[in-house]
Amino acid sequence: MNSQVYQKILQNNVRISVRQLKLYQEASFSRVLAARQQSRVSSSCLMPCRTLHISTQLCSVKETPQHSEEEVGAFTKLIEAMGFTGPLKYNKWKIKIAALRMYTCCVERINYDEFFEKCSLPDTLNSWFLISQLHVWMCLVRMRQEGRTGKYMCRYIVHSMWEDVNQRSKIMGIDAQQRKESMKVMTETFYAAIFGYDEGLLSDDSVLAAALWRNLFTCQCEDPRQLELMVEYVRKQMQYIDALDGEDLLLTGEVKWRPLVEDNAQSILKVVTPTYNDTGL
Repeated sequence: MNSQVYQKILQNNVRISVRQLKLYQEASFSRVLAARQQSRVSSSCLMPCRTLHISTQLCSVKETPQHSEEEVGAFTKLIEAMGFTGPLKYNKWKIKIAALRMYTCCVERINYDEFFEKCSLPDTLNSWFLISQLHVWMCLVRMRQEGRTGKYMCRYIVHSMWEDVNQRSKIMGIDAQQRKESMKVMTETFYAAIFGYDEGLLSDDSVLAAALWRNLFTCQCEDPRQLELMVEYVRKQMQYIDALDGEDLLLTGEVKWRPLVEDNAQSILKVVTPTYNDTGL
């Protein structure tokens, strides 16, 4: 008997608590409605105010046209977040071949003896690497403008560079331990140089000259004419490469470099087209 009485009391308490909960919810809802109506009345009585323009976009002094980002699906974002490469604009093997060809243009179409002479650099593997990484950086800057496919190509340009450096070190007879330490130093030098060159490219000539003095001349240039020559060289090369067609670069990787010394380098701004001649006619 006692257990049956206890169960009835418990059921009644549950019913009462549920009824109280419903009443509380209805009261809360009515209070919210009243508050909203009051706010509408009070807002209509206020004087109209001028709206403030708020923008989260950061404006810089030098505005450069940027390529629009490619629209990718959720699956592509997922697999790329996992470290894989999603579908690209062109076949990956074609891009890898173009990347290898572009790196080949960086090392085989450069007159290193002229750089050694004009910049007073020693004829060593390190000097060869410093000159090569400057041209590789210019190619990376250009290909990063071609979206995801261009960035994928950049990875294999850098990969080809390290493979080439490793093979050249072996041919020169450098032992494994010293070669490992040299590769570590070159890796740090390369990424530090990329950061400095990027900053110099987006800034004025004095910042670019400082980056070249640190990375190409290894802080040992005492002739300002050599710095002026290299600043002019980088500027005219970047202007020339920017004018090349992106689709051709992605498929062929062919890059031709302007000479280090030219009579009138300022006239070399874009690729020669049949529309205008030198006099602008």
